[in-house]
Amino acid sequence: MASVLSALMMVVVVMLAGAGRWTCRCEFTVVVPDSGPLLDAPQPGFSDRARTDPAEQRAVLDVMAATGNGWASGIADVCRGRWHGIECVPDRGDVYHVVSLSFGALSDDTAFPACDSAHATFSPAVLALPHLRSLFFYRCFSANPQPIPAFLGRLGPAFRSLVLRQNGHVGPIPAEIGNLSALRVLDLHGNHLTSAIPATVQSLNHLQLLDLSYNRLAGQVPNIRFRHLSILDLSHNALQGPVPASLGQCLSLLKIDLSQNRLAGTIPDALGDLSDLILLDLSHNVLSGPIPSAIGRLSTLRSLILGDNRMQFSTVPGDFFTGLKALTTLVLSGMGLEGSLPESIGELSQLRVLRLESNGFTGVIPASFRRLEKASELRVDGNRLVGPIPFGKQMMWRLGKKLRVGGNEGLCYDAKQEGLEGVVALAGVADCDSVRSRTTQHLSWKSSGGYVGPGGLTANATSSAANSGRNCAGVRRSVHVLLVVLVFLQLALL
Repeated sequence: MASVLSALMMVVVVMLAGAGRWTCRCEFTVVVPDSGPLLDAPQPGFSDRARTDPAEQRAVLDVMAATGNGWASGIADVCRGRWHGIECVPDRGDVYHVVSLSFGALSDDTAFPACDSAHATFSPAVLALPHLRSLFFYRCFSANPQPIPAFLGRLGPAFRSLVLRQNGHVGPIPAEIGNLSALRVLDLHGNHLTSAIPATVQSLNHLQLLDLSYNRLAGQVPNIRFRHLSILDLSHNALQGPVPASLGQCLSLLKIDLSQNRLAGTIPDALGDLSDLILLDLSHNVLSGPIPSAIGRLSTLRSLILGDNRMQFSTVPGDFFTGLKALTTLVLSGMGLEGSLPESIGELSQLRVLRLESNGFTGVIPASFRRLEKASELRVDGNRLVGPIPFGKQMMWRLGKKLRVGGNEGLCYDAKQEGLEGVVALAGVADCDSVRSRTTQHLSWKSSGGYVGPGGLTANATSSAANSGRNCAGVRRSVHVLLVVLVFLQLALL
């Protein structure tokens, strides 16, 4: 029977495989289903004489009853049958010990015991399982919200993995969790947890996965220095303060997701030391610029997502992305970035998603962007770009509606050279010929005081002549009135 911990680590691989897709959020735990039918028979390789430790048998039945699985009371021996969600190992004395319990209907293919979500409770009987390595509860208490019990901190020294996903847990993370000194996996995703992350979490030196995402946690991110940590996901909370520079000491990190919080300050240079990092998502915070050049050292990075941090007046050096050859996703949208688009983006041959919209970029779209042959989404809309769009018709066909270039009044497309047939992404984009024509007229107007109108007169000259005529007519009328007055005065003197 595959262990939950092994299955969870397979989930980690799946998460990383999907890290290159900006729209992908791996919020669902998929556990590999056990093989074989449900049979009340010895598990393969176990002695026919082996029996479950009686105290552990009673403890498992109590836990089952608390989750709404009272039917389990009829199981004569919980370890001798292939009962999904219950994993056991024998010792040398032909005694089975329970090492893993899993609850919650993940899918039709995973037959873990379901929970009565309206009445289920978390039984302290788990403390009577001294060999327990893993607990997995999925949507077990969602209709009966309850805190994460502090007694979990008293689980035995063998305990490695605590997964409590989408259970509706409320209140703070109990500080007693820090007593689980051998813990490898702490996954509390998708609950309603509040307050700060307890400082005791920093004592979990063996953590490989820490997922507290999609909760309501506040306070600062603690100084995490876990040497073995591979996955850190604290996204979708209300965390404040800086991104801790101590993360640079977690040299095994593959994924950092701190998005959708209220983190402030600058991105620490220390993140550039994470030579194995695959995903870095700091989007939707209030971080300030500039983007540290140290990020450019992350040669294994596949996804760099920093969008919606207001880094006004920051620029990105033209060669910034030269060392990021593995990038498949680059999101720098809505950051207030200025200056030219970095030429080195065109060297990212693996890039699939490029989002640079809603910034203040100026100048032209670099011709090197034509080399982004694997791009499936490219957005530069809402900037101040000018000049011709350098993409050929084939590239624009491939991108389709995923190409966004609008909101750049100075951009144009060379329809004469590239053709427009089948191109769907050019709504509101002018043809370069018409732009050149307007530019020529504008320059002519500048040099002559107006554009050349009919009859060879400039518009300003025609206007001046008309004004001059009107002025002369007014002068003539004034002179005529004066002459009349003089005539009357002369007659009065006679």
